[in-house]
Amino acid sequence: MPASAEELRIAVENAGEVSAVLVQPDRTHALLILAHGAGAGMRHPFLHLLSRELAEVGVATLRYQFPYMEQRRKVPDRPPVLAATVRAAVAAGAKAAGDLILLAGGKSMGGRMTSLAASKEPLEKVRGLVFFGFPLHPPNRPGTERGEYLKLVGVPMLFLQGTCDQFAQLDLLRPVCEGLGKRATLQLFEGADHSFHVPKSSGRTDAQVMRELAETTAAWTKQL
Repeated sequence: MPASAEELRIAVENAGEVSAVLVQPDRTHALLILAHGAGAGMRHPFLHLLSRELAEVGVATLRYQFPYMEQRRKVPDRPPVLAATVRAAVAAGAKAAGDLILLAGGKSMGGRMTSLAASKEPLEKVRGLVFFGFPLHPPNRPGTERGEYLKLVGVPMLFLQGTCDQFAQLDLLRPVCEGLGKRATLQLFEGADHSFHVPKSSGRTDAQVMRELAETTAAWTKQL
């Protein structure tokens, strides 16, 4: 399915402008506002490939930079700036989406900051959140405090999680999702780590996992 890529600029209140890329296939049913993780920007191969796979299954994406990444700083912005960036990106996506189902989320920190913003105030026209590796806790420091605010999110949430993700022990993540009731869907990827890399012994390739991520997202979206 052919897809076009359009470079955009998004103004963030009190933080200047950030770059964004809108990838839109010829036929699409949804648009996902896609935020990057803490250590890599929107042009990281993972997000580039994910956007391409999502386009193949009819999901357009708008991925964008946070200000610190745009300015080539190593330390992430404070949560209020990150949340303001999420809202600015969602507003831009809402204009581009038209009648499409609008989703928001991201990889690791990007997904967490999107949900944190949504817990404070609903995101414009967003009907669901998608997390590609929700960072429930730092590696080797298990806890669930980072997930407590999710109870304040009022839209459905899709958790796409590797079973070997050091940022979310399953014995902790499962109860968090169960506590959210029907709003939460947890989809596990056997053997995958936080980057959704799988060992050769799994019998699958990273490319196959990437396709599964896209297909799972598209199928879930159609149920909203």
